[in-house]
Amino acid sequence: MLLAAPLNVEILCHLQEGALSLQDLRNKLGLPPQSTMRLYLRQLTEIGVVVRRSRSEFPTSVEYEITQAGQELLEVGSAAETWLQASPTGSRELGTGAAKSSIKALVEGWSSHLIRVLAARPLSLTELDSLIPRISYPSLERRLTAMRECDLVEVQQAAGRLRPYEVTHWLRRAVGPLTSAIAWERTHAADTTAKIGRFDVEAVFLLAVPLLRLANDLNGRCRLAMEVHDGPAPVFAGVLVSFEDGEVTSCVANLEGRAEAWASGKPLSWLRQMNLASNRDLELGGDRALARSVLEALSRTTNEPG
Repeated sequence: MLLAAPLNVEILCHLQEGALSLQDLRNKLGLPPQSTMRLYLRQLTEIGVVVRRSRSEFPTSVEYEITQAGQELLEVGSAAETWLQASPTGSRELGTGAAKSSIKALVEGWSSHLIRVLAARPLSLTELDSLIPRISYPSLERRLTAMRECDLVEVQQAAGRLRPYEVTHWLRRAVGPLTSAIAWERTHAADTTAKIGRFDVEAVFLLAVPLLRLANDLNGRCRLAMEVHDGPAPVFAGVLVSFEDGEVTSCVANLEGRAEAWASGKPLSWLRQMNLASNRDLELGGDRALARSVLEALSRTTNEPG
């Protein structure tokens, strides 16, 4: 993740104040090597968060300016920083070794689908190995160890030889920066990043839904569906959630079954909803009051600190 590198963050923060030449940027950053600065600025320029322009008064000289994509990337960084500061073992400042390790473990857990599988229920390493065959046993063990050391998962106390791993409350809270980062990618880097798939959708909902706080008189079932493939026959993924007296009693990655209410839409519509942006693109059906209550609770959940 770009924002795990302290220099990237510092560059973007200084460029928020206005366009700067390479030398002015170096002066503000404590004079890091020119070659290092050029490397970082080239990477930031290539992904469109910084733009390089000729200075009108000195045509042979250039200056760097942050783009709208860069401004929005800093907002992703703010969401990540809020989450890191709520770590159960003390604040982890963005750019530090502890923060880098946490973000790396989070990204690897997400990309390997470990988070998706564990968000549904606690599982042992042996069970995970059978469910995620594309990743070797040693690699799964390494990723689980990294996630445990970073407080993303913990080992359940259980009888027998199997030791089930379960996601922590803090990992569930990572749904905020995760959805913020995914929204940025789909808006500004859609051609170079993977599309949102079924496992991504299920992981987001399975992480967030158990955290929902709702009115005590809320009862029923609500289907949350996101379109993962458009075309003549759209394909949806999501969860079916049951509530009783305001408490989540079940959340399953299955859209089949009876539901009193439902909400469905395209990925960006859902991501805007979950990041508190004004959004009317989601389609609501059945008991709309129930659907709206769930959506409002989902937005609050993904934007609260740990």
